Amino acid sequence: MKKLNSGLQFILLGIIFAIFWSSASVAAKIGVQSMEPLVLFQFRFFLAGILLLTYHAVFEKWQWPNREEIIALSVFGFLNVTLYLTLFVLAINEVAAGIGSLSVSIGPVLMAIIGGLILGKKIEPRQIFGLLFGFGGVFIAVWPLLENSFATFRGLTYLFLGMLSYSLAAVYFAEKKWNLSRYAINGWQVLFGGIFMLPLTLYLKKEPILFSTENILSILWLTIPVSLLAVNLWLKLIKIDAIKAAFFLFLCPIFGFIFSSFILNEPFTWHTMMGLLLVLIGLYLGQERKTQQ
Repeated sequence: MKKLNSGLQFILLGIIFAIFWSSASVAAKIGVQSMEPLVLFQFRFFLAGILLLTYHAVFEKWQWPNREEIIALSVFGFLNVTLYLTLFVLAINEVAAGIGSLSVSIGPVLMAIIGGLILGKKIEPRQIFGLLFGFGGVFIAVWPLLENSFATFRGLTYLFLGMLSYSLAAVYFAEKKWNLSRYAINGWQVLFGGIFMLPLTLYLKKEPILFSTENILSILWLTIPVSLLAVNLWLKLIKIDAIKAAFFLFLCPIFGFIFSSFILNEPFTWHTMMGLLLVLIGLYLGQERKTQQ
């Protein structure tokens, strides 16, 4: 059987990542109907951390992180889990759903800016056009949800800071030299992120914790396909090329709308199809390598 070339493999892994990562929004919508958002995510992160570190202990050679690695994992977990998710949860009560979906498309732009201006990575003109097509596609897809929607300045600030934190985490991971396996890194960062988030979860918790079939299935889906599979793919992608990997985030809102249409019976319009087309063009421009002369 012929082995896939690295470029095609990168794209296929990116699409698989986007599919599973975007499914998190539907799973969360189902889960939060019977459990507070931060409580739901708290169970997800602790369970994911335990499973990932168990996998690392059983199937890989166990390696305790040293002091420098603990600091790096704590920073990564705080940016990638604690700060990002906390700000997003705080924002969802103050902005419309469409604006929340649109905020995901800020990630590739921020990662390109961070990579280009702060780290000195070259951003080619075709990648700039790819960013414009991707952002435009997501904007068109969410346009029906933006009409007559609401958003407070505080909510928009939360969303922007959340995506900034997520983008910083991705670039931080990509530039850091790690001696731990991806499963160990993912396990420790999600566990540290959950621990850092716990005080705020307990402070904001208002309702008693009641388990139901819906929120248990939601936690399991958010833990296994999303935190274990999708996040590990994301770590692999951004370690190869953080800016190219960022383009796959444009697919997440589109896939999210598709899943919402089939599972939650939410509307699927021509805006979604047109948005998907533009996102695919943007993805192509962002991934294509210039032919060597």
